[in-house]
Amino acid sequence: MTASTANYLWSLGDVLGQGATASVYKARNKRTGEQVAVKVFNQLSYSRPYEVQMREFEMLRRLNHNNIVKLFSVEELSNKQKVLVMEYCSGGSLLSLLEEPENTFGLPETEFLIVLQCVVQGMNHLREKGVVHRDIKPGNIMRQVGEDGRSVYKLTDFGAARELEDEEKFVSIYGTEEYLHPDMYERAVLRRPQHKAYGVSVDLWSIGVTFYHAAAGSLPFTPYGGPRRNKPTMFKITKEKPVGAIAGVQKVNDGLIEWSYQLPNSCLLSKGLRCQLVPVLAGILEADQEKCWTFDQFFSATTEILQRVSVYLFSLQQATAHRLYIPHYNTAAIFCEEVASQTGVGLEQQYFLFLGHDLSLKGSMKVVNFPSTSPSQPLLLLSRTPETHAGLPFREPLTNFYRCTIESILSCCITAWYGNCSAHNRKALQRVVRSAQRITGGKLPALQDTYTTRCHRKAIKIIKDNIHPSHCLFTPLSSRRRGQYRCIKAGTERLKNSFYLKAIRLIQKMEFLLEKIMAIHQQYRKDRLTGKLAYNDEQIHKFEKIHLSSHIKRVKVLFREECLQKYRDLLDTASTWSRLDTHTYTHLLVISNRSSRCCVVSVLYLCVVSVLYLCVDSVLYLCVVSVLYLCVVTVLYMCVVTVLYLCVDSVLYFVLYLCVVSVLYLCVVSVLYLCVDSVLYLCVVIVLYLCVVSVLYLCGVSVLYLCVVSVLYLCVVSVLYLCVVSVLCVLSVFFM
Repeated sequence: MTASTANYLWSLGDVLGQGATASVYKARNKRTGEQVAVKVFNQLSYSRPYEVQMREFEMLRRLNHNNIVKLFSVEELSNKQKVLVMEYCSGGSLLSLLEEPENTFGLPETEFLIVLQCVVQGMNHLREKGVVHRDIKPGNIMRQVGEDGRSVYKLTDFGAARELEDEEKFVSIYGTEEYLHPDMYERAVLRRPQHKAYGVSVDLWSIGVTFYHAAAGSLPFTPYGGPRRNKPTMFKITKEKPVGAIAGVQKVNDGLIEWSYQLPNSCLLSKGLRCQLVPVLAGILEADQEKCWTFDQFFSATTEILQRVSVYLFSLQQATAHRLYIPHYNTAAIFCEEVASQTGVGLEQQYFLFLGHDLSLKGSMKVVNFPSTSPSQPLLLLSRTPETHAGLPFREPLTNFYRCTIESILSCCITAWYGNCSAHNRKALQRVVRSAQRITGGKLPALQDTYTTRCHRKAIKIIKDNIHPSHCLFTPLSSRRRGQYRCIKAGTERLKNSFYLKAIRLIQKMEFLLEKIMAIHQQYRKDRLTGKLAYNDEQIHKFEKIHLSSHIKRVKVLFREECLQKYRDLLDTASTWSRLDTHTYTHLLVISNRSSRCCVVSVLYLCVVSVLYLCVDSVLYLCVVSVLYLCVVTVLYMCVVTVLYLCVDSVLYFVLYLCVVSVLYLCVVSVLYLCVDSVLYLCVVIVLYLCVVSVLYLCGVSVLYLCVVSVLYLCVVSVLYLCVVSVLCVLSVFFM
């Protein structure tokens, strides 16, 4: 059946939504074919006062905003019923989006931010026009999907809206009970007489419940049995809510109410956004209208959230992803403090990488000048000390079940079945074997032994049968081919045991089961719209319910026994690599410091040699000594220290360090001072140098150590060299 006005045509089967006073259909323009939404009022709507009937028409004509559904025209049916022709939103309502299985635990963070922005901007336009909506809920927030795939949400259904300034009050009751302010709930739902007047803050309560529903996927206030079945407790929860609480749940009949001051762990929002959103929800979900936030406070807080710079961060050693929201005017110092509060990595231990390169965040650097990050290209956070791998929180399923399938044993060979079944089925069958052992009191062979024995027997038969098609598979290979085979086998085993391959297989299994669950879910939604089912359809519905339960159990088993275990194994492996990385990084820092010391000592030696040899007219000698000493000592010192420090323990390292440095020093000094026949000089210099270095090295590497070593070395070498030169001069005069 169809209906039409002068310019629009629609089918009565294309229902977009139904309410107490009207129904909304998808229609088309008769001339252009443009899709629109038409709101057709029923007879009940005409029982309202005339000014109330005309209020929605006049309200929509006044409002003009991208986040409010547009009114195109007002037309009439042949029986003079009014029809509103409005903008058609192809994405349905926010409520229908939240009912999708993938949004069971709330919207993804990106989509939630779009909802937040659109609702705030739409409400801001209403307040600028002095309008109170009085029926805000997910069902009255429509979703328009643009050509780029981006969502735009629009407020609709202004049948309950009216003009109301901030200081004005009203007494009429409108709205949906799950989203009603407690004072209005008491009068409208519980039918208790009262003479209260209500202000614009009732819209804030409805917005708070809507935002919580969008973020968590469920209503914030839930009594035992549900809001529609336990209305007195529902009112008690909303009215007696403690200050700061944003949710209350009653899990047992007449039991205590569990208050929550945070969004649930199952929420898909990041910790950074939750920290910003919870104070807003606590401020507007306040039953006392005197304590509740004003719209100015609400707009100020939400605008600040939307204007913050989001920085994607991945803590490598904790294996967790973060998204931080920082005001654009803040500095890197405040950003690092926020990182420390969310990850637990101290300010001194934080080390950042971006696209594989070091990222130095200076304290005065503005957040707006940070490199642009994304989920695929986040900042990498490393800690200079080992960190515990937190991973993702896991909660055990609420239901425990036991299932063992042995139909395949009864219908086919155990060998073929055992070789192709999953590890879960093997364990289940082994439990059956153990149960049979307890019942019969006899010893039964292990399934693996039975499988191996039968495979060996079959292989021997194939080897003996020359005409068997698989006989060639057992022909001995040449030594060269056997080597190639071993390489292929080793590579195959590594690939087969690879985490990524197993992860891909598990994902494919999950996707297969989820597709079946989704198909059943879609059928359930159709059945719910149909209403009463025929007998055959009802039987099919029951069978699908059994299948749904079976698929859900398989998903739980797959997740708990395979996915979770492999995830924990991966965390353990990552933790081991993280410790090795931290250890290596620490050693490299020490090596870098020692290399710097070597350069400083070399420069000081150059200065000493230059001063001491000023009296010697041998520029060539000075150059050769300086260059050789720099090259030999620097290169050998770095190589030896690196090898020794990475390979051995600190005490053994010190001993080997002394030995090797002594030998190298002996060699270098012996070569350079061949022209000086002074054994005494050589021995005294080496002994004194080793003694001083040994004593000071035990005290630790420090600036004092470097200075003292340099000064002592200068003094000793200067004195001894002068003595040697003096002796040589005397001897030369004597022999001449």
